[in-house]
This record gives sequence, structure tokens and C-alpha cells, in this order.
Amino acid sequence: MTTEAPAGTPRAEPAPPATGRTIHLRQARELAREALIAAHLPPEQADPVADALVTTSLRGIDTHGLRLLPQYLTELSTGVARAAAEPTVVRDRGAGLLLDADGSLGVLAGLTAARLAAERAARYGVAAVGVRNSNHFGAASVYTRALARTGLVGIAVTSAASRVAPYGGVEPLFGTNPISVAAGGGDEEFALDMATSQVCFGEVKQRRAEGRGLDDGWATDSAGRPTTHPEEAYALSPLGGYKGQGLAMAVTLLGAVLTGTAPDWRLSQVGAGAAGASRGIGHLVLALDPEAFTGADSFATGLTDLLTTVRTATAATNRPVLAPGDPQRAHERHRETHGIPLDAGTAAALDELAARLGLTGTEEASA
Repeated sequence: MTTEAPAGTPRAEPAPPATGRTIHLRQARELAREALIAAHLPPEQADPVADALVTTSLRGIDTHGLRLLPQYLTELSTGVARAAAEPTVVRDRGAGLLLDADGSLGVLAGLTAARLAAERAARYGVAAVGVRNSNHFGAASVYTRALARTGLVGIAVTSAASRVAPYGGVEPLFGTNPISVAAGGGDEEFALDMATSQVCFGEVKQRRAEGRGLDDGWATDSAGRPTTHPEEAYALSPLGGYKGQGLAMAVTLLGAVLTGTAPDWRLSQVGAGAAGASRGIGHLVLALDPEAFTGADSFATGLTDLLTTVRTATAATNRPVLAPGDPQRAHERHRETHGIPLDAGTAAALDELAARLGLTGTEEASA
């Protein structure tokens, strides 16, 4: 039986099932790093990519964590992502820049954009870095939280290959097109990272592999009818109907149109890119320095007030009201101790990599 946390406290994740596989933090980072280096990524680039994937899994965002490592290795081996990429600023207006990622892994492009945004925000108070010629972005909160740790407010969006039908439509036109906003740190962190669809397609694939049905409202079939059968899922549904469609279009406007990259419906799916060619994904990363607005101290006070007010709000059930990022911190604390639970496919892929590299792989989850 699960004991409910007191109001304002994120609930810890339950222990992984005893029949599953886990990998601990140190082994996960070492395995991801060495696998990326073996794929010819320089160590100084392999480290942040490995850290991004592992941290994402630690925070419970499994669809965008270690599960992506085999795919990123494939992209490097086929030249969809260039191990020797040299991202270059091709337009520079001071507080606004356009970065050509040179076909790098999207994680590296995003981290480069976040670094440039932080540098320029320190000078101008605000900065926006558009990215073109990139690949899969991973979890958007990787970049916004990196900015938040420096005292800035981080905002990030990315285009993605089409999976989501417009409200009332049949054909998928938009990607899951995430939006992330982050500020603060530790327990005083606001970390929103949301798709503009009801769910990401990775969850549909996971349910399909496990033989589990979909939740109502997640997907539609080839005739545009709602379905709960994962094998019938033809398109994802936008979050909140027409409002989610509007958000998806806004992300396409910012991540694709503004950066001069192809819209979602012209992008190849993950794993389907042409060998030797970047998937051409676009991102936009923004940084805002509170000192340029209300001031850093005033902003910190206001952020605390916002988080505290929400977390102490009267709950309708015995579960507390949470702020964005609270569940992820609870996952992180639990998984740092108990290991990262893995689905069967990811566990098998990591064990294969570990055997090839002579490293420690996964282990049986403890009860």
C-alpha cells in the first residue's frame, strides 16, 4: 500500500517491479559515454550527451532518456548525425542569433544554443537562438533547466516529424512539438516540459509492445476516429483539442518557420532519415535575465511565492497539488537510490552495448 505524501510534497515513485531490469546512475553514465565515444563522438561531446540522456531517465521521462541511446548511435553510424559536426553562427544580431548545427546530434545543438543564449542574455538581458540543420532534440527541459541553473529563465521549443492530426482532421501534420519553460533550482524549481499532443508517440509504441491499451483521447485511427487500440493508432490527438493544435502551430512557427527549416510534415521520422543527411530539424532557445526586469531577488521571491501557493493549495483528493517539475524531482530522488527501471527492449539494447564494450550492464530490479 502506498502512503500518500503530505500536502505540497511530491510523491515518490513506487519501487520498480521485481521482474524488471534496472541500471544504476554510474553504470548508465559510463555506458552511454563509452558507447558514444565508440561511435566517434569526441569525449568532450559524449559527456554532455550521456549526462542529458541519463538525467532525463532519472527524472522519469523514459521516452526521451536512455531509450534513445541506440537510436542516436544509429544516427551517428549512418551519418544522419555528424560526429565531427561544427555548429556555426550564420546570423548574428546581438540578442538574436541563428545557429547552423551542421547535422550534429540535436542534444549538442540544443546545449550549444543554450550556452550562446546564456552568454548573450548576460549582455542584453534577453537572447534568442534559432537552430537549423539539427536532429532529434531529446527532452526540451535539458536546455531550459541548464539556463535556469545560471539564474535565467529558459524557454525552448522544437519542431518534430508529424505525428499529430489537427483538431477534426485525419492526416498527421504536426510533431508533438514540445514547449519547455524553466526557472529556479532545487526544490524551488519550476520546470515545465510538455508536448502539444495528448501523449508522445513513444508511449504509444511502448503500449503496443506491452500489449496494453491506450487511454481515451490519445489517438485516432486512419479514418480520424478515436481509438484505444495501439495497433490502430494512425495519428496522435492534440492536447485540449483546437487549443493544442494552436500550440503545435505556434511551435512550428517558432521552431521551423522562424529558423528557415522544413515544417513538421516534411521531416523524416526518427530512424527514417536518409543516410549521410541531417533530418533538418529546427529549434528555438530563449533566455531571459530577471535582472533586466524585476531584478533577480524580486524574481526569486515571486517564484517562491508562486510555487508555495500552488503546492499548498487545497487538494481535491488525498494527493497533493504539484507544480511543474515536482514529479520529476521525486523520480530523480528515487532512481538515484534504486536505479533506473528499463523496459525489455531498452534493457536488451544496453546489455548488448555493455557486452561489446566490456562494461557493466543492467541488473535485476530489487523488490
